Amino acid sequence: MNAFLLTGTNGPDSLKTTTLSTPTIDPAEVLVQVKAISLNPVDVKTTYGKGVYGRLKDEQPLIPGWDISGVVTEVGADVKQFKPGDEVFGMVNFPGHGRAYAEYVAAPAAHLAHKPATISHEEAAAATLAALTAWQALVTKANVQPGQRVLIHAAAGGVGHFAVQLAKELGAYVIGTSSAAKRDFVLSLGADEHVDYTQVRFEDAVQPVDMVLDAIGGDNMIRSLDVVKPGGTLISIPSGLSPDITERAAAKGIHGYFFLVGSDGPDMQQLAERLADGRLRAHVSRALPFAELTEALRLVESGKTQGKVVVVL
Repeated sequence: MNAFLLTGTNGPDSLKTTTLSTPTIDPAEVLVQVKAISLNPVDVKTTYGKGVYGRLKDEQPLIPGWDISGVVTEVGADVKQFKPGDEVFGMVNFPGHGRAYAEYVAAPAAHLAHKPATISHEEAAAATLAALTAWQALVTKANVQPGQRVLIHAAAGGVGHFAVQLAKELGAYVIGTSSAAKRDFVLSLGADEHVDYTQVRFEDAVQPVDMVLDAIGGDNMIRSLDVVKPGGTLISIPSGLSPDITERAAAKGIHGYFFLVGSDGPDMQQLAERLADGRLRAHVSRALPFAELTEALRLVESGKTQGKVVVVL
């Protein structure tokens, strides 16, 4: 099978194509013929020796990637919920070795869900790591309740565009930040309010909120503390909370978390149900051929894409 190996830490150019044997599966795994792969900022960071590279650097061969949609071709002896021919999707082994940049992936059955027939493989692949992050942050970690005010930074991005939809379904009043060019998109997702971060400081424009979901990091986290109510929650996705931010949050009675998504089949099933009935939709901004995976990663690296970037096989 064809696959991409990470051979260095110089960014997407460190990925090299190769031919490998099709993987063998363990009793609790299924073999998936991959039809679409979704890409994330953590994919880009990992090619630079950051992200989750530290967890993977000793793996040989090192095949990055986690987000797949495809067709089951073989099932392990212990797998009961899937059979050959089933269409499945999921985030595989994150934050471990997903080996998703390949034509076939050996995936734990417990990390997958049936792909809804109503959506494409591109849309399904897009609704894995990013959608799981939004789900686990809002539902599992923050336990967002009806009537709460939720501020979502980078609301037009991969995680953000799912978070807006899910927060709205949970009954929250949703405020999304993005550039003016993406305002209509953010509002179309269900946001009640939009803030153009290029024109105003969000902390000057937003009334106090119960929760902030920050996919930007850095100074944005510190500034976000100014808009969270006492007893509220600040969740950071891209980076850990520094001791300074943790101290400031505690002084204000704010629950501050760094949050790393984890592979979870039942959570994927929750997303699958919402994708099937239209409560949740994945926006795919670009779909490139598998051979152009490095170019697709550069699109993600630009930080300017709306929704998700995927590659198709």
